[in-house]
Amino acid sequence: MNSAANIDVIILAAGQGTRMKSALTKVLHPVGGQALISHVIEAAKGLANTKIHIIVGQNASAVKKHVLNAHPDLEVNWAMQAEQLGTGHAVLQALPNLDTANTALILCGDVPLIKSGELNKLIETAALNQLALLTTELDDPTGYGRIIRDTEGNVCKIVEHRDCDDSQRATREINTGFMALPVSMLSSALSKLENNNDQQEYYLTDVIKLAKAQGDSVTGICTNDFSSVLGVNSRSDLAQCEKHYQMRRAQTYMDAGVSIIDPARVTFRGSVSIEPDCSLDINTIIEGPTCIGSNVVIGANSIVRGSVLADGCRIEPNCVIEDAHVGASAVLGPFARIRPGSKLSENVRIGNFVEVKNSTLAAGAKANHLSYVGDSDIGASTNIGAGVITCNYDGAYKHRTVIGENVFVGSDCQLVAPVTIGNNATIGAGTTVTTDVEADTLSISRTKQKSVQGWKRPTKK
Repeated sequence: MNSAANIDVIILAAGQGTRMKSALTKVLHPVGGQALISHVIEAAKGLANTKIHIIVGQNASAVKKHVLNAHPDLEVNWAMQAEQLGTGHAVLQALPNLDTANTALILCGDVPLIKSGELNKLIETAALNQLALLTTELDDPTGYGRIIRDTEGNVCKIVEHRDCDDSQRATREINTGFMALPVSMLSSALSKLENNNDQQEYYLTDVIKLAKAQGDSVTGICTNDFSSVLGVNSRSDLAQCEKHYQMRRAQTYMDAGVSIIDPARVTFRGSVSIEPDCSLDINTIIEGPTCIGSNVVIGANSIVRGSVLADGCRIEPNCVIEDAHVGASAVLGPFARIRPGSKLSENVRIGNFVEVKNSTLAAGAKANHLSYVGDSDIGASTNIGAGVITCNYDGAYKHRTVIGENVFVGSDCQLVAPVTIGNNATIGAGTTVTTDVEADTLSISRTKQKSVQGWKRPTKK
């Protein structure tokens, strides 16, 4: 194939998706945290010398908005299918924008797991002035258009399931919806399309028999990877795609040296990079953009979203980490929540039922039990006792708490921001701090303990 060949990629995204039973247009439903159409766009971007055309319909504005936001650097020629008159009619809307010297590659916006390698096979065949179809075989092909071959094994036509006779319905080879052919061949065939079928629609699949009728060659390329051509027409299909997608991603990470305790019970969404010798326990959810260093251990039922986990940190079970940076060899949890804007340095220890929000903790700082650290800067080697809270919100504004190095904050203290505590200070248990505390001092505020002999608690009468 000539590497300089130009490809007009046509993505069909005008379908209503009525079986999804959703106000959200079908191609915007997510798999792996990314819209179906985005997966198809990424596959197309993996090809050389492409120009992308997207055909939209009734939900055009929503699809355009998504594509522009998710792929801001992508140049798209948009085509509008105002009436739903079939896939052939849809491609016809893009025809004026195609170059007759190019190859047309037709993709389905609701088939998210297609691989660039499979598309390249179609392109290479179409470059030989042929129409190339991607097919696969199913044990149960119900609902799919059947590939009909002649006695010599050549593809002669595709018949939609509803239009098949009994012998045709017995055929297990089905049409995936992907095809490549010279634009000139496509243009000629589209001009001859008719809607003489049960649905009175202009089927793109009829291009095959029309191409054959005008003497063009048609080649069916069969893939054994059904998951790569699995389309989404229902919520059940969506779940199946998600399952295949997750297994595919898990395998990629395992091949790169990551241990996944049970690949069927780990979920990846968006851009996630993981270095070797990490371990992911069951029910872990990792959402991008996230970067995980080497030798990181993530315990069961944890969620990591938009964060950086440096080398050697350990996430105990049932933690939630969102838009945060966790330093090397830090230990979190179990049941810790690290909220957006938090930066934890190396060897920080955040224990069970501790919440950290928009705060920095320097090296070796720790908050081991039942504490809330919000809008704070905590110095190195400082200890935050059990039940300590930073009172950062006055009902209208957030205020900052600054704690120096090697500070000891006793249990059940309230630090009312804005307040600063100097290096090496000690805050006695149960203290409410409302003014700054100087370095190297003890600060304590408690009412004097009283004991009343013989006192009786009230009882109900």
